[in-house]
Formats: sequence, C-alpha cells, structure tokens
Amino acid sequence: MPTYRPRSLAEDLRTRDDAALGALLRARPDLLSPVPSDVASLAARATTRPSVQRALDRLDRFRLQVLEVLCVLPEPADAEAVRRGLGVEGSDAGSDVTPVADVLDVLAGLHQQALVYRDADGGLVVPRTVLEVMGQPAGLGPSAEQALLVYGPRRIARVAGDLGLPATGDPVSTARSVATLFLDDERLAALLGFASPAGRQALDALAWGPPTGRLDNAGREVDADTATTPVEWLLAHGLLVAVDARSVVLPREVGLHLRGGRVHREVTRVLPAHVTAPVDQVQVERAAAGAAATVVRHVEDLLELWAVEPPRVLRAGGLGVRDRARTAAALDVDEESLTLLVEVAHAAALLAAGDDGLDEVWLPTPAFDGWQDSPAAHRWLALVRAWRDTTRTPGLAGARDQRGKPLAPLGPDLDRTLAPVVRRAVLADLAEVPPGQATTTELLARRLLWQAPRRGGRLQDDLVTWTVREAGVLGLVSGTALSSPARLLATGDEDGAVRLLDQALPPLLDHVLLQADLTAVAPGPLGADLARRLRLVADVESTGGATVYRFSDKSVRRAFDAGWSAGDVADLLTRHSRTPVPQPLTYLVEDVARRHGRVRVGAAASFVRCDDEATLGELVTDRRAVALRLRRLSPTVLAAQSSADVVLSRLREMGYAPAAEGADGDVVVRRPESRRTSSRRPPERVAALPPDPRPALLDAAVRALRAGERAATVTVSRPTADVLAMLTQAAADGDALWIGYVDAEGRGSQRVIEPVTVEGGHVSAYDHLRGALRSFAVHRITGVSAMDDLPAP
Repeated sequence: MPTYRPRSLAEDLRTRDDAALGALLRARPDLLSPVPSDVASLAARATTRPSVQRALDRLDRFRLQVLEVLCVLPEPADAEAVRRGLGVEGSDAGSDVTPVADVLDVLAGLHQQALVYRDADGGLVVPRTVLEVMGQPAGLGPSAEQALLVYGPRRIARVAGDLGLPATGDPVSTARSVATLFLDDERLAALLGFASPAGRQALDALAWGPPTGRLDNAGREVDADTATTPVEWLLAHGLLVAVDARSVVLPREVGLHLRGGRVHREVTRVLPAHVTAPVDQVQVERAAAGAAATVVRHVEDLLELWAVEPPRVLRAGGLGVRDRARTAAALDVDEESLTLLVEVAHAAALLAAGDDGLDEVWLPTPAFDGWQDSPAAHRWLALVRAWRDTTRTPGLAGARDQRGKPLAPLGPDLDRTLAPVVRRAVLADLAEVPPGQATTTELLARRLLWQAPRRGGRLQDDLVTWTVREAGVLGLVSGTALSSPARLLATGDEDGAVRLLDQALPPLLDHVLLQADLTAVAPGPLGADLARRLRLVADVESTGGATVYRFSDKSVRRAFDAGWSAGDVADLLTRHSRTPVPQPLTYLVEDVARRHGRVRVGAAASFVRCDDEATLGELVTDRRAVALRLRRLSPTVLAAQSSADVVLSRLREMGYAPAAEGADGDVVVRRPESRRTSSRRPPERVAALPPDPRPALLDAAVRALRAGERAATVTVSRPTADVLAMLTQAAADGDALWIGYVDAEGRGSQRVIEPVTVEGGHVSAYDHLRGALRSFAVHRITGVSAMDDLPAP
C-alpha cells in the first residue's frame, strides 16, 4: 500500500527531453488533437479514459501482461518486482520464460507512452486512470483493503481481531493493516497452514480466476469462534470476503500468494509462429488475377445495370431484399458477394443515393465514368484501396440489430471502426508468410489476438474470417496465400502492385465467337466499348473464364429502340466476330428489323397506326388486346384507352415489334437511359484511430509545449500601444506570439496565437489552444511576447 506522495505524471514529463516527448506523441497521436498548450495539459489529456483505452488497445499480450503485473504490485514497483511477478528469476533464465532484457525494454516502452511514470526515487507508478481502465487484471480480485471496506466498521474490526491485529477504530486503517499482513508471505503462509483441507481446496479453486464464487447466505456475520464450516473460517479471517448475500471474492494478496507470487499462469511473450503448408504459387497468381478481373467486371456490370434500372433506397436506408435477389441473379453471383460489391462501390464513391423525382434510388456517381475509362489494374486498385480503408463491414449484412431487425447492405448500421484495422493487420500478417506457403484463418485470428488482446472478441474473429473471404473475392488471395500484387500492396507499393497485376491480367479482346445457337462467346475480357455495345444487342447468359451472350427478339429490338439499324447490328457482328455470322442470327436481325416500326404507337390517349390494314384488323379482334380497348378510327389508325407505354409493352408481349411515334410522325428513338447522381464525395468514415503524425508536426508540437511551459511561469506586460504594434507586425510577418488573455468571465489563460488581421480593437488569429481561427479583444490581452523573448527553462 502506498505510504508516500509520488511525483505526478506532469512532473515526470517535464524531465523528459524533446526526443522523449516526440516519442510519446508519436506513440499516442490522439494527444496531438489539438496540440496541448503546456506539459500539464499534455499530462491531463494522457490520463483521460478514452486516450488510455486507445493506448492499451495498441499493446500486445506480453506488454499487457507486464502492465498487469505493475497494476497488481504495491507502489512504487521496480524491475526486479516485475520480474518476480512474471516468474523471471534472472538474466540467465531459460528459453521458456521471459528474458530480463525484454522486461526492461517493455518497462521503458510503457514509461515512454506515459502508461507508467517514475516517482522521485525512480520507482514505477501506474496512473490512477490506467488502474481504473485495466480493472481486475489477470483474473485477480480486488485488494484486501478494497474488499473489506464492503463490510461495516464492526465486522472489519472483528476480522482484524481474529487475525491478531489491534483495532484502530478507523475502518480504513484497519482494513489497510489486514492488507499489510497479507503482503507478508511468511505470516500469510502461517495463517493458511491453519486452514482445513476443504478450505484450501476452496481457495485453490479461486486462485487462478475467476476470483468470485457463489455461496448461499454469504453475508452472514461470523468470527473465529462461531465459524462451523471451512468456508466460514476463511470468511472470519478475511481470506474470503462476502461481496453480497450470495457471492464471495478472493482478495488479491491471497490469490497472488496461492499462485506462488506469479501474476500469470503462463507468460506469452512471443507471437504464435505461422504454421504453413506449401501451395502452387503459379496457381495462386492465376486464381488471384482471375478474381481481380472478375470483381472489376462485376462492379462495372452492377453499376451499368443500376444506371438503367436503379433500385429504391429503403426508408431506413439500404438495399431491399427483392432488389438484392434481382441484381444477384442478373450478375450471376451469390448475395454475400453482391453485398461486398455494392459496399465496395459505395466506399469507392462510385455508387450513391440519388433523387429519382419521386423516390431516392441507388445510382452510379459521375466518378464511375472516369473509373470505367481507366485501365483494369487501376480500377482494381481503387476498389481494393476503398475496401481496405472503409469502416463499412459487409459481413454484418443479414445479421440482426438489438431490435431484431436484419441489417441491410448499404444500410446505416454497418460501420465498425475495427474493420480497417483488422484488414490491414491481416494483410500485413499474410505478407510475412513466404510465397508458395499458406497459413490458416484460425492461426491468423490467434496471432491478431496476441497482437491486440484488448480488441479481441467475437467481432475481431469474425472480421478475420470476413477479411480472408473478401480478399479472395477481390483477387488479393487464393485461399490464404497472398498474391504478388497484394504482397506489394501490403508493404505500401501501390504502383508496383498495379504493374504486376497489369502483367498478370489477360489482354483485352476485340472479338467474339458467334455460334449457330444465337449465342456469342467472348473467350476473355472485352474492351469496355465493345462490351457495352454487345450488352445492348444481346443479353449476358453466363460469366466466368468466358462470357456467353445470347441474342433474342427482345435484345435485338432493344438495339433498334436505341436508334440502331439492321446495318449497324450487322456491322458490329461482322467486324468483331472471328467466325462467320450464322444464318439464324442474320434471319433474326432481318426479321426484327422488318417488323420494327411497322406498328407505331403515339399519344392521344393513345393511338396505333399501321399501313397494313390486315394487321390492324388482327389487333382489333385479338382477345389479348381487349384490355387496351382498341377501336378503328380509320383503315390505318386505331385509338387506345391506355397510355403509349402500356400499349407498346402489351403489343411486344403479343409478338409484335411496335415503335413509338412522335407528334411529327417520326419514330421516337428511346436509348437506354444511363443515369448518374450529382457529384458525390466518398462516404464519411466512422472515426477510428488517428493517423500517424508527420515529423514536422511532432517537432512543432514539442516546440509549442516548451514555449507553453515558459509562458506558464512568465508574464510579459507591455503598454497597449506596444501590444498593438507587436500584433500588427506579427500579422504582417506571419509570426507566432504568446499572449496572456482574460475572457469575458474573468478567466485568465496563456496561449500561442498567429495574428491574421488587427482592426477595430480586435485581432483575428489562429489559436493553437483551440486549433481554430478566433477573435481576441485587444483590451483583454494582459501581456504579449515574441516566442524568442521568453526565458529558457
């Protein structure tokens, strides 16, 4: 138990040199936003719960175990006590335990990150906030002092009396004396020697955690004279403490003694090694390149489809079940892969919600056109980069929220800040596996758990599984073997990754193979322009290594509706087919061309016109056209009670090939509408870990801290005329000044400002304390000084 007043963290930080302060800010970049005004502010920010939690989340298992030992030991602790708590006896320890040098390095690192500080004598002290965030470390219970304070003063005094300790009249000091006795190994061992075998068995069951056990009527008051059972004897002597009426807890000091002084049963200082199996790297490269080409084509097909037939945005946000099923069937992918495609397209700012006049729908953005015209490898890189960095988590789609409702793709509840962290970690871990070797998803999850145990849990394990699966769809891995472009991408060489993938992708083709069954086979990826034109005149029937397109009345008519002629279709087929145009396909095109436009539909309510009177006669008598309520106006004109679009659709269902007619009597060309949203930025990421600071920012922050320390102890007063002159000159030169300032509520402060303008009794300046531009009243400035005028510390 501490019996001294340790030096504060702020005092510890003041003794550090510039390099040490820069190392702290580099290790904990959240402390830089905004830059603290002085060292006291830095210490206060470093001990806030959110900052401490972020710092602890970065620690691996061994560093966390060392910190847990420090949290358990009485303050102040030293390296030797930490070694004993870890089970390390000396520098010549065997390979199965932690070397002493590693312990010293870890302690230095924890001190560097301000998770511990040193008192006036060099002892290690854990800040209170760190103790609170760590909770009950290593499965140990609370200290005996904390646990006993649950009791009333009379019962605490009774426990002390049964232990042979004098009653002080103060429950806090009495509980502390009990804890002090338990810290004495010899006295505690002697006390445990009086415990019955059943009592020792109960203690041993709680020794390695969890430290709480269930006991009916645990809160009853007992002492050494009234105890009738082994557990009651333990309660009477404070070796167990009743937490409530039905549970007891093992005090920390007792637990440590039962563990032989070791805090952990096993110290795991080494990252679990990769266990690999050989794979054919050539096959890995081929499979990954094929997947990369496929995902690029699928995203393109998806957005082309939605440009013409956009799905509605659900009222709660996201993509509906029917639209998912329709799109998955059109792309010939499963719904899990579709969810990944739409989320990646959304993260890459290629897809966004747009206004359809009546409803909000999902549409491609203008960025899609530029992306579509880029080389395939660059398109792949844009998708992979967006996936790697987004907080959107496609794997959560289909799960249920707290209200039991399923989470929809593109919905508002799929962001998880841990997702990009895990993706980067998994790719980096896979990059450590040599080419030609593969590991397992389970081992990846174990290694990541060791690297960041506080972040571990069901979500992290799921994210590892989803990352491996999604990386396979995106062409980064085959199984768990990393491709060469992905290996370069994991090390930050994006240009190299693009070059390698560009070499691995099959060349774009400018031809197809026409077949007699009204299909065309593309034996590889087609150029973007040819693929778009072919999708207009034929429907995609299947995809894979080769894409099969099927020609039909409907598909050929779609091209004619877009303004094509029979000659345009024939020219496309003859110029881009390596096989002769089959006669059935020629007949199909000629037949649709002959029938297209013979029957014309216009708007009145609407009308049908045809030069062939016999054709109109068939229409009037056809029972399938009864709903149109056709009647003859003249030998070549019929009137209809339905709209032009309805008449066009019904006549096409009846086997005709009508064309729309405008008010001038000409055929109306209706091209498939390729719609876009307004210009959109990429979706905002949910705030995750702050980025690593640049060296220039670290240097400037350390200088500001030093200046803040000097200004906190110095007040430089100047006449108002001198203040105005210095402010004006600083605004002209772009210099920074230190000022003393009293706000409207009378609160004084010192801060660094960079004046911009001085006029009307106010100075507009960038305030380093707030990290924003603000206005200061000149008459409230109590002192001003150039940065160089402040005395050295």
